[in-house]
Order: sequence, then structure tokens, then C-alpha cells
Amino acid sequence: MTERFDPFTDRLSRDIRNDLSESLIDVLSSRSLEAALMVAERYRRNHPDPLYHDYINKRLDAYRQAVDRLTQRNVGELLATAGVLWDLGLFFEVHEILEPAWMSATGDQKLLLQALIRAAGVYVYLEAGYPQRAAKIAGKAVPVLQRLQAAAADSLDMETLINALRELPAVPPRIARENP
Repeated sequence: MTERFDPFTDRLSRDIRNDLSESLIDVLSSRSLEAALMVAERYRRNHPDPLYHDYINKRLDAYRQAVDRLTQRNVGELLATAGVLWDLGLFFEVHEILEPAWMSATGDQKLLLQALIRAAGVYVYLEAGYPQRAAKIAGKAVPVLQRLQAAAADSLDMETLINALRELPAVPPRIARENP
């Protein structure tokens, strides 16, 4: 059994992370935790180890906070939603909600979404203890984010994000704009 929740080396950790994050799309569209609770219950029932339960409970709490914040602010715009998730430390979920838009985007919009997905990946890797991978991805994201920062500036604090990707502080910055 694994010592820590690690989606990079433990298949069950990866499955839980992926299934919960996929449920977030339904959670956000319905403004209800029902989809995530169904996933959580399945894993809780079949895998009683506290290691997995702790991760599930933390994610459900963050999803609940995301729904509350997005509802209070009446946020529906994709980048603003990504900023709220980012500020809650849901970096893998940022990737999850941006990827469908990235797949259908073109031109600069596609490049911007890819750079934001990479930026989220930086913090996924940092959390997992892979600083070299994080730095490499940050190096790819920064030039694109610099060039296209105006396209996201209404929703995200792009200067703070870019500076953080250059410096890779242990504590991720908050990047959501309060009034997108």
C-alpha cells in the first residue's frame, strides 16, 4: 500500500483523482455536489484506508467551496471559474475544466488555454514533489502567458501568475479576480 496519496505512482490514487475531477464538470453545471458525492461514496465504500478518505473529503470540501463562491459571484465564464478553482488549490481540476475548451479552440485562444493548463500542471507537479518537471513546464507557459496576458486579464491576475511561474514559490498565488 502507498504511504501517501500519489496519483503518479499509485493507480488507486490516480483513479480517485481523475474520477472526482471529472465529476466536477457536472458539479459546476448543476451547482450541486451530487455527482462528486456519488463518486466519493463508491471509493469510500470499496477502499476504507484513511489515506484515500482524507483526499476525498478535502476535495469534496473544496468542491463545495467552489460551488458557493461561483454561485455568490454568479460566475459562469470559463477563465473566472478556473481562477476560483486555482485559488482553492484545485490545480488538476483547472486542467480538467480548461481541456475541453482547449481541444476546440484555435489560434491564440488555444495557446492561452494550453499555457494555463501548463501553469496548473506546474502546481500539480510541485505538490507531488517534482520540482524539475514543474520548472520545465513553467518555462513553456511563461512566454505564452506574457504575450497573451491581456486576453485573460479581466478574469485572472496574470502578472501574479507569471511572476509565480518564474519563481515557483512553495505557496501558490491567488489569481482569481474578485469581480470578473
